Amino acid sequence: MIRTAAPAETAWKQAVAEHRKPVLRRGIWQLVNSVVPYVALWGLMIWSLSVSYWITLALSVFAAGFLVRIFIIFHDCGHGSFFKSRRANRLAEFATGVLTFTPYRQWRHEHAQHHATSGDLDHRGTGDIWTLTVREYLEASRGKRFAYRLTRNPFVLFGVAPAFLFLIHQRFPSRAVGKRARRGVHWTNAALLAIAVLMSLTIGIKAYVLIQFPVVVLAASAGVWLFYVQHQFEDMHWERHADWDYAEAALRGSSFYKLPRVLQWFTGNIGFHHVHHLSPAIPNYNLERCHNATPLFRQVKPVTLWHSLKAVNYRLWDEQRKKLIGFRGLRTIRRQMSSTPANR
Repeated sequence: MIRTAAPAETAWKQAVAEHRKPVLRRGIWQLVNSVVPYVALWGLMIWSLSVSYWITLALSVFAAGFLVRIFIIFHDCGHGSFFKSRRANRLAEFATGVLTFTPYRQWRHEHAQHHATSGDLDHRGTGDIWTLTVREYLEASRGKRFAYRLTRNPFVLFGVAPAFLFLIHQRFPSRAVGKRARRGVHWTNAALLAIAVLMSLTIGIKAYVLIQFPVVVLAASAGVWLFYVQHQFEDMHWERHADWDYAEAALRGSSFYKLPRVLQWFTGNIGFHHVHHLSPAIPNYNLERCHNATPLFRQVKPVTLWHSLKAVNYRLWDEQRKKLIGFRGLRTIRRQMSSTPANR
């Protein structure tokens, strides 16, 4: 494992400063090459319903890819990094939030907490994936262990949970956010309802559901997988709050997910997640350039697509060994504990 020392704050801020500047033409072009193909694919899917639903489902895979890319734009707008203008960011954030079924202000609040606490064992629980330490799991009740195992099951984690999160959970305001954020949820829901009504009056509600449902579910599953790999990988880093450091958490607790070029494009360079967590003010279209131009990032070990598949086996954080382990590794720890003289 490569240990990346936490750089001084002034040093890393100077290193990434020039890449924080939004470029208007690049932002507009990314909006165009993401939203226009998505709308065009919708038109093709409407046509394909009269031919074969299998064609519709095949097209939905590509539409989901563009929806993931649109979500990255939404994500950048939430950080205020996509455009220089605050107003432009907010308008684009609302529009892309509607397309991705995500309420903008509430999501922005929860995601900001994720950035502020990522890698901090004492501040887990908001905007991240439920993760227990080995000790917490062993001390949990049988019911909590069952719930945890169910939640971490790949079918639930990357299938059921993403669909529930984007289609149902995000339709309701959180008690943890303010009035403006709660109103933002209602505005997003109202816009989605208006789209559903318009579609039912034009192509029919059944056709709308047959197209929209697989696109959102596929995009949501891909998005949750990306988020999972960005923070649940072999060499990841967590510390208790007293030892937590922002830069170290960004560089060692967020992955450099090295994807094939086509997947990197569809995912809006979010694989350079270590760069993004170190400086969320960098727009996605500058992340790769920043990574390549900054010597600090060359120390970060990449996670390849093939290697990332191992991440589905990671279940618990072992504080003693400072690494993620699976339930098989937990059985080994239990055997070791039971064989110690104190437990005989």
